[in-house]
Amino acid sequence: MDGEVMSKRIILFIGCIALLISVFASSTCAIDADNDGMEDGYELSLAEKYAPILYFEKHEHLFPVKVEYHILNSNLNITTDEGEMLIDASPLPQQLGAYNDVSENYSLDNRKGGIYDDRIINDYEENMDSLGYTIYAHVFTDGNNTIIQYWMFYAFNKGTLNNHEGDWEMVQIVISNDTPVDAMYSQHISGQRAAWGEVEKEGEHIKVYVARGSHANYFRYFQGLMGLARDRVGKNGKILGPEDYNLVLLGERGEGNHNASQNWIDFAGRWGEFGNEESGIRGERGPYGPAYRQEGEKWYGTAWGYSLPSVHKGMLLFEWFVYHFVAIYLLIFLASLLFVAVAIYRRHRKYGIRKPYSPLFSINGFNMRSISSLLALVAIFLALLSLFYPWYGVFANVNGDNEMERVKIISIDGMHGIEVNLLKAEKGVVQVGALPIPFSLMIGASIILFVIATIGLERRKTWRKYMARGIKFMIPVFLIVLSLFILQMVAVRIGEAKGIENAGELMKEVNSKPFGGASSFMVEDYGEVKVEWGMQTGAYLLLVAGVAMILAAILSYGCGRGNEGEEK
Repeated sequence: MDGEVMSKRIILFIGCIALLISVFASSTCAIDADNDGMEDGYELSLAEKYAPILYFEKHEHLFPVKVEYHILNSNLNITTDEGEMLIDASPLPQQLGAYNDVSENYSLDNRKGGIYDDRIINDYEENMDSLGYTIYAHVFTDGNNTIIQYWMFYAFNKGTLNNHEGDWEMVQIVISNDTPVDAMYSQHISGQRAAWGEVEKEGEHIKVYVARGSHANYFRYFQGLMGLARDRVGKNGKILGPEDYNLVLLGERGEGNHNASQNWIDFAGRWGEFGNEESGIRGERGPYGPAYRQEGEKWYGTAWGYSLPSVHKGMLLFEWFVYHFVAIYLLIFLASLLFVAVAIYRRHRKYGIRKPYSPLFSINGFNMRSISSLLALVAIFLALLSLFYPWYGVFANVNGDNEMERVKIISIDGMHGIEVNLLKAEKGVVQVGALPIPFSLMIGASIILFVIATIGLERRKTWRKYMARGIKFMIPVFLIVLSLFILQMVAVRIGEAKGIENAGELMKEVNSKPFGGASSFMVEDYGEVKVEWGMQTGAYLLLVAGVAMILAAILSYGCGRGNEGEEK
C-alpha cells in the first residue's frame, strides 16, 4: 500500500513539473516585447516566410549593413544657427533614443569620409566580409491587415542626381486574412505598389531589384531609367537571399517598446552629415531613420503604401523596350547595314565603282562639285560634334545670382534623352519624368549608314541623298520644340508632384520663346527663383549641319543639271 501511494506521489510530482515546464514554455513563446499585441515569435516567422531576395546591379559597391557600423563610426552632432556642434564623438545605439526631438537637427556624421569623396564606400568595402549583411523587419497590424516591412540601411547613397551619407530603403507586404495581397517598394521620395500576383517571387520570397548607388527598389530588373532618378537596375550582380543575411526583428517606437540595443529607432536626427542650407537644396543631407521617414508615415506604412502609383503592365512593356533599346537598335542597325551592303554590291555589278568611290570625297579643284562635297563633309562633322553637347535646357537658380546653385529643371541631349526634374526640399534635384533614349546612338548610326550608302552612288542621285540627310539633321530641333508643347500639356503632373507651383505657367512662357528666355517663378520650399531656358550648343550645331547639307544638295543638283548626260 505504501508503495502504491509513493508511486502516485511520484507521478503527481512529475505531472506538476511537466505542467510548470509547459507554462514556462508557453509564456516564453508568447513574448510581446514591443507591446503591439502580436507575439514576437509570430512576427519573426512571418518576416522569415516572405523575406526578400535582393538583386543588385553589377557595379554596386554597397549592400545592406547593420546600423552599428554607421553609429560607431559617426559623431553625434547638433546644428543650430551658430553652426554644427559636437555632442558625442563615440555615440552608442543605446544612447540615441534620448535624442528624439525632430526639431533639434541632430545628425550622425560619418567620420570615415564625406559626400564629395568615396572614403566611406572604400571603408565599407574593406570591412564588408566581416560586417556581413543585415535586413531589419518591422511587423505590425492595421485593422484586419498585417504589414511586414523590410528596412535596409546602406552606408552611403551615390545616386545619379545627389549623394549623401547613410541611406534607408524599405519594401513592405500587406497580408489580409493570412493571405498576401499587395507589395510596396520605396523609390526615393515615392515608390510603387503591385498586387501580389504581379510581384516576382521565388516560392513566397519576393524579388527586389535594387538600383545602383541610390538603392531604390523595383519590381523588375529593367525598371528605373524612366523613374525618379534615372536609376540603373539589373540582375547581373550580387544576389542576397534569406540565407545570406541576418534578419533582425525590430520593436516599436517609444521607450519600453523595444530592447535597449534598438534605442536608435527613436533617434529623430539625420543618418548622415547635416551640412548647410545648400546641402538641403542639393539633397545632400542624410535621411531620417525609419520611424521618422516622411514624418512617420512610412513607419506605419499602410496609407503611404496605398498612396503609391500602381505598376502598369503597358508601362512595364515600354520600360523593357527602353532598357533593351541599345541592343534592339544595334540589331536594326546591323540589318540596315546588310541591306546597304547588298545595294552597294548591286551597284558594283551594274555600273562598277570607281574612285573616289563616294561623291562625298569627289574633291578635285575649286568647282561646284568639290564645294558640295566639302559642305557635306562639314555637315557630317558638325552633326557628330553635336552629339557631345546639350541640346536644350531649362535651369533654375535657387540663390538668385549664385551660379553654384544653378540646377537643371529640363534637359534634352543626345546622351541621356529627355529629363524633367524638380527641386524638392531636403531631396534636391528629383527626376519626375524621362525618355532616356540615346539619340546620339541613333544619329551616329544613321550618319554611318548615310556615308556607307553613298559608296557607288550615281552622281545624279547624290543631291536627293544630301537633301534628305540635311532635313534629318534638323528634325531633332523640331522635335525639341514639339516636346516642349507636350510638356506644357502634362504640366499638371508637375504641379501635382508639388515641385513648381505654376509649372503650366512656366512651360507656357518657355513655349512662347523656345529659343531662349528668362523669368522668375515661385518654387515650393524655395520661394522665388530665376528660371532661364533656351536652345544649347548641340541644337545649333544640328541646325547648321542641316543647312550645310541642304546647300551641298543644291550645289550637287546644279552640277547634275550642268553635266546632264555626262555620266550616270
